[in-house]
Amino acid sequence: MNESRPALEERFKDTDDPLRLVFVCAMWLTGFDAPSCSTVYLDKPMRNHRLMQTIARANRVFPGKHSGVIVDYANVFTSLEKALAIYGAGKGGANPVKGKEALVLELRKAVEAATVFCLSHHVDLDAIEKLPLGGLERLERLEFAINALISPDPLRIQFLGHERLVITLFRAVKPDPVALEFMGRVSCIAAIADAIRAKLNPNPVDVSMVMEGIGKLLDESITGARIPGTAGGLLDLSKIDFVALAKRFKASTTKNTDLEELKAAIRAQLEKLIRLNKTRTNYADKFEELIESYNSGSRNIEDLFEELLKLSRNLSDEQQRHARESMTEEELVILDILTRPAPELTSYERTEVKKVAWDLLARLKQLLVLNWRQKSSARSQLKMTIEDVLDTGLPRAYEKPLYQQKCSAVFEHLYESYPERDAGVYADEAG
Repeated sequence: MNESRPALEERFKDTDDPLRLVFVCAMWLTGFDAPSCSTVYLDKPMRNHRLMQTIARANRVFPGKHSGVIVDYANVFTSLEKALAIYGAGKGGANPVKGKEALVLELRKAVEAATVFCLSHHVDLDAIEKLPLGGLERLERLEFAINALISPDPLRIQFLGHERLVITLFRAVKPDPVALEFMGRVSCIAAIADAIRAKLNPNPVDVSMVMEGIGKLLDESITGARIPGTAGGLLDLSKIDFVALAKRFKASTTKNTDLEELKAAIRAQLEKLIRLNKTRTNYADKFEELIESYNSGSRNIEDLFEELLKLSRNLSDEQQRHARESMTEEELVILDILTRPAPELTSYERTEVKKVAWDLLARLKQLLVLNWRQKSSARSQLKMTIEDVLDTGLPRAYEKPLYQQKCSAVFEHLYESYPERDAGVYADEAG
Protein backbone atom coordinates (compact mmCIF):
# COMPACT_ATOMS: atom_id res chain seq x y z
CA MET A 1 0.00 0.00 0.00
CA ASN A 2 2.75 2.43 0.94
CA GLU A 3 4.75 1.75 -2.22
CA SER A 4 1.89 2.19 -4.71
CA ARG A 5 2.65 4.77 -7.41
CA PRO A 6 0.47 6.69 -7.84
CA ALA A 7 -0.64 6.44 -4.23
CA LEU A 8 -3.72 4.32 -3.51
CA GLU A 9 -5.58 7.43 -2.41
CA GLU A 10 -4.98 9.10 -5.80
CA ARG A 11 -5.84 5.92 -7.70
CA PHE A 12 -9.15 5.49 -5.89
CA LYS A 13 -10.14 9.09 -6.61
CA ASP A 14 -9.27 8.67 -10.32
CA THR A 15 -12.46 7.53 -12.07
CA ASP A 16 -10.39 6.06 -14.94
CA ASP A 17 -8.27 3.86 -12.67
CA PRO A 18 -9.35 0.18 -12.41
CA LEU A 19 -9.14 0.34 -8.61
CA ARG A 20 -12.81 0.31 -7.60
CA LEU A 21 -13.11 -1.41 -4.23
CA VAL A 22 -11.14 -0.80 -1.02
CA PHE A 23 -11.49 -2.18 2.51
CA VAL A 24 -10.96 0.69 4.90
CA CYS A 25 -10.80 1.79 8.52
CA ALA A 26 -9.80 4.85 10.58
CA MET A 27 -8.93 7.89 8.44
CA TRP A 28 -10.11 6.41 5.14
CA LEU A 29 -13.49 5.78 6.76
CA THR A 30 -14.12 9.16 8.32
CA GLY A 31 -11.56 11.65 7.04
CA PHE A 32 -11.13 10.55 3.43
CA ASP A 33 -12.76 12.64 0.70
CA ALA A 34 -13.42 11.00 -2.69
CA PRO A 35 -16.46 12.70 -4.29
CA SER A 36 -16.76 9.99 -6.96
CA CYS A 37 -17.27 7.28 -4.32
CA SER A 38 -20.89 6.14 -4.59
CA THR A 39 -21.22 3.14 -2.25
CA VAL A 40 -20.13 2.40 1.31
CA TYR A 41 -20.57 -1.08 2.86
CA LEU A 42 -20.84 -1.10 6.67
CA ASP A 43 -19.99 -4.29 8.56
CA LYS A 44 -19.43 -3.06 12.12
CA PRO A 45 -21.42 -0.98 14.62
CA MET A 46 -21.09 2.80 14.52
CA ARG A 47 -22.82 5.69 16.15
CA ASN A 48 -22.90 9.44 16.65
CA HIS A 49 -20.27 11.56 14.89
CA ARG A 50 -18.38 8.59 13.41
CA LEU A 51 -21.58 7.31 11.81
CA MET A 52 -22.42 10.72 10.32
CA GLN A 53 -18.92 11.12 8.89
CA THR A 54 -19.00 7.65 7.35
CA ILE A 55 -22.36 8.22 5.67
CA ALA A 56 -21.03 11.46 4.20
CA ARG A 57 -18.25 9.55 2.36
CA ALA A 58 -20.78 8.36 -0.23
CA ASN A 59 -22.87 11.50 -0.35
CA ARG A 60 -20.45 13.98 -1.93
CA VAL A 61 -21.52 15.82 -5.08
CA PHE A 62 -19.95 14.53 -8.30
CA PRO A 63 -20.90 14.92 -12.00
CA GLY A 64 -23.40 12.26 -13.10
CA LYS A 65 -23.97 11.11 -9.52
CA HIS A 66 -27.47 11.39 -8.10
CA SER A 67 -26.93 10.00 -4.61
CA GLY A 68 -24.74 7.74 -2.53
CA VAL A 69 -25.65 4.22 -1.38
CA ILE A 70 -25.07 2.80 2.10
CA VAL A 71 -25.24 -1.00 2.36
CA ASP A 72 -25.80 -1.84 6.03
CA TYR A 73 -24.70 -5.33 7.15
CA ALA A 74 -24.58 -4.47 10.86
CA ASN A 75 -27.97 -2.80 11.45
CA VAL A 76 -26.13 0.48 11.96
CA PHE A 77 -29.14 2.63 11.11
CA THR A 78 -30.81 1.94 14.40
CA SER A 79 -28.35 4.55 15.70
CA LEU A 80 -29.06 6.99 12.88
CA GLU A 81 -32.00 8.88 14.38
CA LYS A 82 -30.05 9.49 17.56
CA ALA A 83 -27.06 10.73 15.56
CA LEU A 84 -29.28 13.02 13.50
CA ALA A 85 -30.82 14.46 16.65
CA ILE A 86 -27.35 15.36 17.88
CA TYR A 87 -25.64 16.49 14.70
CA GLY A 88 -28.56 17.75 12.64
CA ALA A 89 -30.80 16.40 9.88
CA GLY A 90 -30.99 17.48 6.25
CA LYS A 91 -32.68 20.54 4.80
CA GLY A 92 -36.00 21.31 6.42
CA GLY A 93 -35.35 18.71 9.09
CA ALA A 94 -35.72 15.83 6.61
CA ASN A 95 -33.86 12.58 7.08
CA PRO A 96 -31.04 12.60 4.49
CA VAL A 97 -31.02 8.79 4.37
CA LYS A 98 -33.87 7.00 2.61
CA GLY A 99 -34.58 3.43 1.62
CA LYS A 100 -33.73 2.57 -1.98
CA GLU A 101 -37.40 2.11 -2.78
CA ALA A 102 -37.70 5.92 -2.68
CA LEU A 103 -35.06 6.14 -5.40
CA VAL A 104 -36.90 3.55 -7.47
CA LEU A 105 -40.05 5.65 -7.12
CA GLU A 106 -38.17 8.72 -8.38
CA LEU A 107 -36.93 6.73 -11.39
CA ARG A 108 -40.45 5.49 -12.12
CA LYS A 109 -41.80 9.05 -12.06
CA ALA A 110 -38.95 10.31 -14.27
CA VAL A 111 -39.51 7.54 -16.84
CA GLU A 112 -43.26 8.23 -16.86
CA ALA A 113 -42.67 11.97 -17.30
CA ALA A 114 -40.26 11.35 -20.20
CA THR A 115 -42.75 8.94 -21.79
CA VAL A 116 -45.60 11.43 -21.53
CA PHE A 117 -43.42 14.22 -22.92
CA CYS A 118 -42.45 12.09 -25.92
CA LEU A 119 -46.06 11.04 -26.50
CA SER A 120 -47.14 14.69 -26.49
CA HIS A 121 -44.87 15.08 -29.52
CA HIS A 122 -46.23 11.95 -31.23
CA VAL A 123 -43.36 9.68 -30.18
CA ASP A 124 -44.76 6.45 -28.71
CA LEU A 125 -41.91 4.79 -26.81
CA ASP A 126 -44.09 1.84 -25.86
CA ALA A 127 -44.83 1.11 -29.51
CA ILE A 128 -41.12 1.34 -30.40
CA GLU A 129 -40.17 -1.14 -27.66
CA LYS A 130 -42.70 -3.71 -28.92
CA LEU A 131 -41.21 -3.78 -32.42
CA PRO A 132 -38.50 -6.36 -33.29
CA LEU A 133 -34.98 -5.14 -32.59
CA GLY A 134 -33.24 -4.12 -35.82
CA GLY A 135 -36.41 -4.38 -37.89
CA LEU A 136 -37.15 -1.82 -40.60
CA GLU A 137 -40.30 -0.52 -38.91
CA ARG A 138 -38.44 -0.01 -35.64
CA LEU A 139 -35.68 1.92 -37.41
CA GLU A 140 -38.27 4.07 -39.16
CA ARG A 141 -39.98 4.79 -35.83
CA LEU A 142 -36.66 5.78 -34.28
CA GLU A 143 -35.89 8.07 -37.23
CA PHE A 144 -39.30 9.67 -36.75
CA ALA A 145 -38.63 10.08 -33.01
CA ILE A 146 -35.29 11.76 -33.67
CA ASN A 147 -36.89 14.14 -36.16
CA ALA A 148 -39.77 14.93 -33.79
CA LEU A 149 -37.57 15.69 -30.78
CA ILE A 150 -34.51 17.34 -32.33
CA SER A 151 -36.08 20.72 -33.11
CA PRO A 152 -36.86 23.48 -32.26
CA ASP A 153 -34.19 24.19 -29.64
CA PRO A 154 -36.46 24.57 -26.58
CA LEU A 155 -38.18 21.24 -27.33
CA ARG A 156 -34.85 19.43 -27.74
CA ILE A 157 -33.51 20.95 -24.52
CA GLN A 158 -36.60 19.72 -22.63
CA PHE A 159 -36.26 16.20 -24.02
CA LEU A 160 -32.55 15.98 -23.22
CA GLY A 161 -33.34 17.24 -19.70
CA HIS A 162 -35.78 14.35 -19.24
CA GLU A 163 -33.19 11.92 -20.61
CA ARG A 164 -30.41 13.14 -18.28
CA LEU A 165 -32.65 12.74 -15.21
CA VAL A 166 -33.74 9.24 -16.27
CA ILE A 167 -30.14 8.12 -16.92
CA THR A 168 -28.85 9.60 -13.66
CA LEU A 169 -31.56 7.87 -11.61
CA PHE A 170 -31.15 4.60 -13.51
CA ARG A 171 -27.42 4.58 -12.72
CA ALA A 172 -28.21 5.31 -9.07
CA VAL A 173 -30.68 2.40 -8.83
CA LYS A 174 -28.25 -0.14 -10.32
CA PRO A 175 -27.27 -2.85 -9.52
CA ASP A 176 -30.62 -3.46 -7.83
CA PRO A 177 -32.51 -6.11 -9.87
CA VAL A 178 -35.49 -3.76 -10.04
CA ALA A 179 -33.51 -1.78 -12.64
CA LEU A 180 -34.32 -4.56 -15.13
CA GLU A 181 -37.93 -3.39 -15.12
CA PHE A 182 -36.89 -0.05 -16.65
CA MET A 183 -34.12 -1.24 -18.95
CA GLY A 184 -36.08 -1.31 -22.20
CA ARG A 185 -37.56 2.16 -21.75
CA VAL A 186 -34.31 3.70 -20.54
CA SER A 187 -32.36 2.26 -23.47
CA CYS A 188 -34.94 3.59 -25.93
CA ILE A 189 -34.79 7.11 -24.47
CA ALA A 190 -30.98 6.98 -24.36
CA ALA A 191 -30.76 5.77 -27.97
CA ILE A 192 -32.88 8.65 -29.26
CA ALA A 193 -30.98 11.22 -27.17
CA ASP A 194 -27.55 9.95 -28.22
CA ALA A 195 -28.60 9.87 -31.88
CA ILE A 196 -29.70 13.51 -31.57
CA ARG A 197 -26.37 14.47 -29.99
CA ALA A 198 -24.47 12.60 -32.70
CA LYS A 199 -26.28 14.55 -35.43
CA LEU A 200 -25.46 17.86 -33.72
CA ASN A 201 -21.84 17.01 -32.93
CA PRO A 202 -19.24 19.00 -34.96
CA ASN A 203 -16.98 15.94 -34.62
CA PRO A 204 -19.50 13.11 -34.99
CA VAL A 205 -18.65 9.75 -33.50
CA ASP A 206 -19.34 6.45 -35.18
CA VAL A 207 -22.82 5.18 -34.36
CA SER A 208 -21.33 1.94 -33.08
CA MET A 209 -19.46 4.01 -30.48
CA VAL A 210 -22.75 5.55 -29.36
CA MET A 211 -24.28 2.10 -28.99
CA GLU A 212 -21.21 0.92 -27.08
CA GLY A 213 -21.76 3.72 -24.55
CA ILE A 214 -25.41 2.75 -24.11
CA GLY A 215 -24.37 -0.89 -23.77
CA LYS A 216 -22.04 0.03 -20.92
CA LEU A 217 -24.82 1.96 -19.22
CA LEU A 218 -27.09 -1.08 -19.43
CA ASP A 219 -24.38 -3.61 -18.53
CA GLU A 220 -24.31 -5.05 -22.07
CA SER A 221 -27.84 -6.41 -21.64
CA ILE A 222 -29.45 -3.79 -23.86
CA THR A 223 -32.81 -4.80 -25.29
CA GLY A 224 -34.11 -1.40 -26.24
CA ALA A 225 -33.06 0.17 -29.53
CA ARG A 226 -30.64 0.53 -32.35
CA ILE A 227 -29.88 3.95 -33.70
CA PRO A 228 -30.31 4.79 -37.38
CA GLY A 229 -26.93 5.76 -38.84
CA THR A 230 -25.98 9.36 -39.50
CA ALA A 231 -25.59 10.37 -43.12
CA GLY A 232 -21.83 10.68 -43.28
CA GLY A 233 -21.37 13.02 -40.34
CA LEU A 234 -21.31 16.79 -40.34
CA LEU A 235 -22.13 18.64 -43.56
CA ASP A 236 -19.15 20.24 -45.30
CA LEU A 237 -20.42 23.67 -46.33
CA SER A 238 -17.61 24.14 -48.82
CA LYS A 239 -18.83 21.11 -50.82
CA ILE A 240 -22.58 21.61 -50.61
CA ASP A 241 -24.69 21.76 -53.77
CA PHE A 242 -27.10 24.32 -52.34
CA VAL A 243 -29.70 23.92 -55.10
CA ALA A 244 -29.77 20.14 -54.68
CA LEU A 245 -29.94 20.46 -50.90
CA ALA A 246 -32.92 22.84 -51.15
CA LYS A 247 -34.76 20.41 -53.44
CA ARG A 248 -34.02 17.49 -51.14
CA PHE A 249 -35.34 19.43 -48.15
CA LYS A 250 -38.67 20.16 -49.86
CA ALA A 251 -39.26 16.43 -50.34
CA SER A 252 -37.83 15.37 -46.97
CA THR A 253 -39.91 13.59 -44.32
CA THR A 254 -37.30 14.44 -41.64
CA LYS A 255 -37.13 18.21 -41.99
CA ASN A 256 -36.37 18.84 -38.32
CA THR A 257 -33.34 16.56 -38.50
CA ASP A 258 -32.16 18.08 -41.80
CA LEU A 259 -32.50 21.54 -40.29
CA GLU A 260 -30.50 20.68 -37.18
CA GLU A 261 -27.73 19.06 -39.23
CA LEU A 262 -27.44 22.23 -41.30
CA LYS A 263 -27.45 24.35 -38.12
CA ALA A 264 -24.69 22.19 -36.62
CA ALA A 265 -22.57 22.59 -39.76
CA ILE A 266 -23.07 26.37 -39.78
CA ARG A 267 -22.32 26.65 -36.07
CA ALA A 268 -19.07 24.68 -36.47
CA GLN A 269 -18.06 26.82 -39.44
CA LEU A 270 -18.88 30.03 -37.57
CA GLU A 271 -16.78 28.99 -34.59
CA LYS A 272 -13.81 28.34 -36.85
CA LEU A 273 -14.17 31.59 -38.83
CA ILE A 274 -14.68 33.77 -35.74
CA ARG A 275 -11.79 32.12 -33.90
CA LEU A 276 -9.56 33.28 -36.75
CA ASN A 277 -11.17 36.69 -37.18
CA LYS A 278 -13.28 38.38 -34.48
CA THR A 279 -14.63 40.95 -36.96
CA ARG A 280 -16.88 38.21 -38.35
CA THR A 281 -19.20 38.20 -35.33
CA ASN A 282 -21.91 39.80 -37.45
CA TYR A 283 -22.40 36.39 -39.10
CA ALA A 284 -22.96 34.79 -35.70
CA ASP A 285 -25.43 37.55 -34.78
CA LYS A 286 -27.36 36.87 -38.00
CA PHE A 287 -27.36 33.13 -37.31
CA GLU A 288 -28.68 33.53 -33.76
CA GLU A 289 -31.30 36.02 -34.96
CA LEU A 290 -32.60 33.47 -37.50
CA ILE A 291 -32.71 30.68 -34.89
CA GLU A 292 -34.50 32.89 -32.38
CA SER A 293 -37.12 33.90 -34.95
CA TYR A 294 -37.84 30.21 -35.59
CA ASN A 295 -37.92 29.27 -31.90
CA SER A 296 -40.35 32.11 -31.19
CA GLY A 297 -42.67 30.97 -33.97
CA SER A 298 -42.30 34.02 -36.21
CA ARG A 299 -40.65 31.99 -38.99
CA ASN A 300 -41.58 28.52 -40.29
CA ILE A 301 -39.11 25.73 -40.92
CA GLU A 302 -39.05 26.17 -44.71
CA ASP A 303 -38.24 29.89 -44.42
CA LEU A 304 -35.53 29.20 -41.84
CA PHE A 305 -33.91 26.52 -43.99
CA GLU A 306 -33.86 28.85 -46.99
CA GLU A 307 -32.30 31.67 -44.96
CA LEU A 308 -29.70 29.30 -43.49
CA LEU A 309 -28.77 28.15 -46.98
CA LYS A 310 -28.17 31.80 -47.92
CA LEU A 311 -26.03 32.24 -44.80
CA SER A 312 -24.12 29.06 -45.69
CA ARG A 313 -23.27 30.47 -49.10
CA ASN A 314 -22.05 33.68 -47.48
CA LEU A 315 -19.87 31.72 -45.06
CA SER A 316 -18.37 29.72 -47.91
CA ASP A 317 -17.56 32.98 -49.71
CA GLU A 318 -16.12 34.45 -46.51
CA GLN A 319 -13.92 31.42 -46.02
CA GLN A 320 -12.28 32.10 -49.40
CA ARG A 321 -12.09 35.89 -49.09
CA HIS A 322 -8.46 35.88 -47.96
CA ALA A 323 -7.52 34.20 -51.26
CA ARG A 324 -9.40 36.82 -53.26
CA GLU A 325 -7.51 39.51 -51.32
CA SER A 326 -4.21 37.67 -51.98
CA MET A 327 -3.65 37.44 -48.23
CA THR A 328 -3.41 34.80 -45.54
CA GLU A 329 -6.12 34.58 -42.87
CA GLU A 330 -3.56 36.05 -40.49
CA GLU A 331 -3.04 39.09 -42.71
CA LEU A 332 -6.71 39.46 -43.54
CA VAL A 333 -7.72 39.96 -39.91
CA ILE A 334 -5.35 42.95 -39.63
CA LEU A 335 -6.87 44.41 -42.80
CA ASP A 336 -10.37 43.87 -41.42
CA ILE A 337 -9.50 45.55 -38.14
CA LEU A 338 -8.24 48.56 -40.07
CA THR A 339 -11.22 48.72 -42.45
CA ARG A 340 -14.18 47.65 -40.31
CA PRO A 341 -15.23 50.37 -39.82
CA ALA A 342 -13.18 52.73 -41.96
CA PRO A 343 -13.66 56.14 -43.54
CA GLU A 344 -14.53 56.43 -47.21
CA LEU A 345 -11.47 55.14 -49.07
CA THR A 346 -10.51 55.28 -52.72
CA SER A 347 -9.31 52.12 -54.44
CA TYR A 348 -5.75 53.40 -54.18
CA GLU A 349 -6.12 54.19 -50.46
CA ARG A 350 -7.52 50.73 -49.75
CA THR A 351 -4.53 49.20 -51.49
CA GLU A 352 -2.29 51.30 -49.25
CA VAL A 353 -4.13 50.04 -46.16
CA LYS A 354 -3.58 46.48 -47.36
CA LYS A 355 0.16 47.18 -47.64
CA VAL A 356 0.08 48.56 -44.10
CA ALA A 357 -1.55 45.30 -42.89
CA TRP A 358 1.17 43.19 -44.57
CA ASP A 359 3.98 45.33 -43.19
CA LEU A 360 2.52 45.65 -39.70
CA LEU A 361 1.99 41.93 -39.20
CA ALA A 362 5.50 41.08 -40.39
CA ARG A 363 7.09 43.61 -38.03
CA LEU A 364 4.96 42.67 -35.04
CA LYS A 365 5.71 38.95 -35.35
CA GLN A 366 9.44 39.74 -35.21
CA LEU A 367 8.88 41.46 -31.85
CA LEU A 368 7.07 38.54 -30.21
CA VAL A 369 9.62 37.35 -27.67
CA LEU A 370 9.29 34.61 -25.06
CA ASN A 371 6.62 35.48 -22.44
CA TRP A 372 6.02 38.82 -24.17
CA ARG A 373 2.62 39.32 -22.52
CA GLN A 374 4.27 39.27 -19.08
CA LYS A 375 7.00 41.77 -20.02
CA SER A 376 6.09 45.47 -19.89
CA SER A 377 9.02 46.40 -22.13
CA ALA A 378 7.89 43.95 -24.85
CA ARG A 379 4.31 45.18 -24.66
CA SER A 380 5.44 48.80 -24.88
CA GLN A 381 7.59 48.09 -27.92
CA LEU A 382 4.70 46.40 -29.68
CA LYS A 383 2.37 49.31 -28.94
CA MET A 384 4.94 51.83 -30.20
CA THR A 385 5.45 49.82 -33.40
CA ILE A 386 1.71 49.68 -34.04
CA GLU A 387 1.38 53.43 -33.53
CA ASP A 388 4.40 54.23 -35.75
CA VAL A 389 3.35 51.96 -38.64
CA LEU A 390 -0.28 53.12 -38.62
CA ASP A 391 0.68 56.78 -38.25
CA THR A 392 3.07 56.53 -41.18
CA GLY A 393 1.06 54.26 -43.47
CA LEU A 394 -2.64 54.93 -43.00
CA PRO A 395 -4.29 57.44 -45.36
CA ARG A 396 -5.08 60.87 -43.90
CA ALA A 397 -8.76 59.95 -43.99
CA TYR A 398 -8.08 58.19 -40.67
CA GLU A 399 -8.59 61.03 -38.21
CA LYS A 400 -6.99 60.90 -34.76
CA PRO A 401 -9.88 59.30 -32.80
CA LEU A 402 -10.23 56.52 -35.41
CA TYR A 403 -6.43 56.11 -35.59
CA GLN A 404 -6.26 55.64 -31.81
CA GLN A 405 -9.12 53.16 -31.92
CA LYS A 406 -7.33 51.12 -34.59
CA CYS A 407 -4.09 51.11 -32.57
CA SER A 408 -5.93 49.72 -29.55
CA ALA A 409 -7.85 47.16 -31.63
CA VAL A 410 -4.70 45.81 -33.28
CA PHE A 411 -2.92 45.44 -29.93
CA GLU A 412 -5.96 43.69 -28.38
CA HIS A 413 -6.03 41.29 -31.32
CA LEU A 414 -2.33 40.59 -30.91
CA TYR A 415 -2.69 40.01 -27.16
CA GLU A 416 -5.59 37.56 -27.58
CA SER A 417 -4.35 35.68 -30.64
CA TYR A 418 -0.60 35.37 -29.96
CA PRO A 419 -0.14 34.19 -26.36
CA GLU A 420 3.43 33.20 -27.16
CA ARG A 421 5.96 33.45 -29.96
CA ASP A 422 5.14 30.93 -32.73
CA ALA A 423 1.96 29.96 -30.90
CA GLY A 424 -1.67 30.95 -31.19
CA VAL A 425 -4.80 30.42 -33.24
CA TYR A 426 -3.00 30.71 -36.60
CA ALA A 427 -0.21 28.36 -35.61
CA ASP A 428 -2.88 25.86 -34.50
CA GLU A 429 -4.69 26.29 -37.82
CA ALA A 430 -1.50 25.71 -39.78
CA GLY A 431 -0.79 22.59 -37.73
